[in-house]
Amino acid sequence: MRDAQPLASATVAQVFAGRNLNQVLQTTFERNPKLTPQQRALLQDLSYGTLRHYGPLQDILARLLQKPLKDESVRCLLLVALYQLVYTHAQPHAVVDHAVKTTQVLRKTSAKGLVNAVLRNFLRHREHLLSGVGVASEEGRFSHPQWWIDKVRHEYPDAWEKILEAGNQHPPMTLRVNRRKIGVAAYLQQLAEAGIGAQAVGVSGILLEHPLGVDKLPGFSQGLVSVQDGGAQLAASLLDVRDGMRVLDACAAPGGKTAHLLELADVALTAMDHDASRLQKVEQNLSRLGLPAKCVVGDAAQPSQWWDGQTFQRILADVPCSASGVVRRHPDIKWLRREGDIAQFAEQQAHILEALWHCLEQGGKLLYVTCSVFAEENHQQIKFFISRHGDARLLSLPGLAEQDLQLLPDREHDGFYYALLAKI
Repeated sequence: MRDAQPLASATVAQVFAGRNLNQVLQTTFERNPKLTPQQRALLQDLSYGTLRHYGPLQDILARLLQKPLKDESVRCLLLVALYQLVYTHAQPHAVVDHAVKTTQVLRKTSAKGLVNAVLRNFLRHREHLLSGVGVASEEGRFSHPQWWIDKVRHEYPDAWEKILEAGNQHPPMTLRVNRRKIGVAAYLQQLAEAGIGAQAVGVSGILLEHPLGVDKLPGFSQGLVSVQDGGAQLAASLLDVRDGMRVLDACAAPGGKTAHLLELADVALTAMDHDASRLQKVEQNLSRLGLPAKCVVGDAAQPSQWWDGQTFQRILADVPCSASGVVRRHPDIKWLRREGDIAQFAEQQAHILEALWHCLEQGGKLLYVTCSVFAEENHQQIKFFISRHGDARLLSLPGLAEQDLQLLPDREHDGFYYALLAKI
């Protein structure tokens, strides 16, 4: 805890300064190579947990302070310590003691008395403070920004609370079985023999009872399975690929959907992403699975940079979005996003759709995908696109009654949107 607490405080502070949580953690791990696996896991839990439950934590902290703290590093230290006291089994007095000592590590010794007083005051009035969480603030109750709460409530009047609550849970860990190498039942047997509880979900998915490192998964390095959310596993089958087709996976990184397409059919697949470093992850995933694809660095909205003019029969457009359907995996998103970002994402998505449409052959299909729950990025985007394109038709999704599908996050999958367009 002694090393994890100051590092977690600094991590949370950097996120509130606008940085991506995963990138901050990766940099922290690189700068602190002597951290043990246990310390790394604790640092990750403290950082993710504090951001996941930031709404109630800031509610509690505001009632413990006589006036708002101007020092962000001390504020974040208190938030991390409160997370430990409220949501973990850490010994309360050890948490307080380490937090006081952390002020020295952070070079904030003048805040030593304040940190000690605030945390001990919390312990004295714990039940009263916890019973008041969210009474005066919906942000405190639902741990999402108010604009986000209002938007979800407006768009999902019958399900908004469940959506927000799901966004604060720990995400499920789902595997995709590589059916070129092994069947679902056979892999479930391997898991059972390894003492790993799991159940089959969907066509190729396996939901683990408890998340664990991939190094503990039988045959992972041999490509028997990949980690992929159950909702994301729908993409490959919905695109309706068949042997011999020319297929483009635009915005491909980190490559889960790319690999799944290749597991389902022998296609000539181009995997493209604008980020060269993220495209390397696609190549690594394909290498582990023993699957071939042409990997290209390029901007999906600028085909002139990478396209040779030969049209594709299938295009997977997993476009950049607000990621509002996967916030339980990325809790920093809730607090970094601004309401105006949604319109900017929608504009970017429209440009990408327009550009990729020219790369699709007549009679071909394009699957539009987001990991968002907001209509502007999903149903409204597709409706707007079809209104501008007489050669675009919205198809029924294979195996489903719906013409488009909005998945909401639950215990088995994250939030995703799917729409299948045909070029007529």
